[in-house]
Amino acid sequence: MSKSEKKESEKKSSQNNNLNEKEAEIGKTQSSNKGETPEEKLKKTEEKLLRTMAEMENQRRRFEKEKEEAFEFGGFNFARESLLLLDNIDRAVNSFRNDENLKGNNDLNKIIDGIDVVKKDLISIFKKNGIEPIECINKKFDPNFHQAMMEIENDTKEPGTVMQEIQKGYMMKDRLLRPSLVGVTKKPSEKGDKK
Repeated sequence: MSKSEKKESEKKSSQNNNLNEKEAEIGKTQSSNKGETPEEKLKKTEEKLLRTMAEMENQRRRFEKEKEEAFEFGGFNFARESLLLLDNIDRAVNSFRNDENLKGNNDLNKIIDGIDVVKKDLISIFKKNGIEPIECINKKFDPNFHQAMMEIENDTKEPGTVMQEIQKGYMMKDRLLRPSLVGVTKKPSEKGDKK
C-alpha cells in the first residue's frame, strides 16, 4: 500500500468514526426524549414559560422605575451646575457693595436691584422643580447634608452644632444636590480655660 492509499483509508475511517459518534449522540437525545412522558414535557414547558414570564415582569418593573427616575431626576446634573449661578450672583452683589469706588455711585442700588430680580427668578425656577435650600444654622451637624469646613470654639452651644454656613446646600426632592459647607462648634480647648 502506498502512502496516498494509507492517507485515504485513514480519512475514511476517521469520517466513519465521526458519523458513528454523531449517530450515537442523536440516539441518546432521542432515547432521553422517548423516556419522558407528555405530562413531564408539559410540566417542563410550563416551568420555562413561568420563569420567562417572571423575568419579563421583573424587566418591565425595572424599566418603569428607571423611566420614573429619569423623568424625576433627569435634570439633576444640570441643576447642580446651575447652583453656581446663584453663588456667582451673591458674590457679584457682595463685591459691588464692598467696592470703595462704587459706593458713591447713585446707580449702584439700581444695578443691585436688577441682579436681585434675576436671583429671585432663578430661585423661583428652582422651587418649581423641587430644588430647596438646606436650612442648617443652629442645627445638629449631619454628615448626610453638611460638610464641615472648620471648627469654632464655643461654650454657649452644644458641640457639633452648625454655627456658620460657608456655602448653601440644596436638595432636589429627596436627593442631596449639594451639601452645605459649614462651620461646627466644639468645646473650648483646655489651654484656653487655664489662661
